[in-house]
Amino acid sequence: MNSSWIDIAGAHGERFTGYLSLPPTGRGPGIVLLSEIWGVNEHIRAVADQYALDGYAVLAPDYFWRLEPRVDLGYDQAGTARAFELYQQVDTAQAAIDAASALATLRARPECTGKVATMGFCLGGQLAYRAAAIGQPDAAVVYYGGGVHQHLDVADRLGMPVLFHHAGRDSFITQDAVAAIKARFAGKPQARFFDYADVDHGFNCWGRPAYEQHAAALAHGRTLEFLAQQL
Repeated sequence: MNSSWIDIAGAHGERFTGYLSLPPTGRGPGIVLLSEIWGVNEHIRAVADQYALDGYAVLAPDYFWRLEPRVDLGYDQAGTARAFELYQQVDTAQAAIDAASALATLRARPECTGKVATMGFCLGGQLAYRAAAIGQPDAAVVYYGGGVHQHLDVADRLGMPVLFHHAGRDSFITQDAVAAIKARFAGKPQARFFDYADVDHGFNCWGRPAYEQHAAALAHGRTLEFLAQQL
């Protein structure tokens, strides 16, 4: 893969880093990829590479950098415990601003051909959603976005197409939370929802017990179709 860590300019002149993975052609539409709470780890780098092979320039920013630079945790007991510690400490409003800064950085790079989407998983899904309200990408993809239902006040600022994936057996994002998100976007044709009835939170991550290959492949195909239409 044609990948490297690059600098990202923050909103107030600070600098942090992100993992940039480029398509075989070297250029393509952009995706800002927001990780789960385990950081820009092996799995998220593989997801970035996967979408790069699909033709996208993908930047996965390190949104935990103020707490611990380049968090790269495994899914074992120790890694998961540390991930939840970071989750409790991170300033999500600031992380969303940092994600929007990554969006601006990617848009300005010569490897990006113009249009850009945000995409995220769990907490990263929330950040992809909130960063879209700030940075106004061309599209957003939210995989089981943790806490999105607590930030529905920004929904009116998402005029771009948004794709939501939710797991039917998700104990973190309950069906009541999903219903609240759907109700808030009712009448907004730019929002699309896909529900996966028999899978749990984190079904896209092959490093976790919740991984479900069929749902992950189906969601990936739907996401690629959505991105091809919007970018």
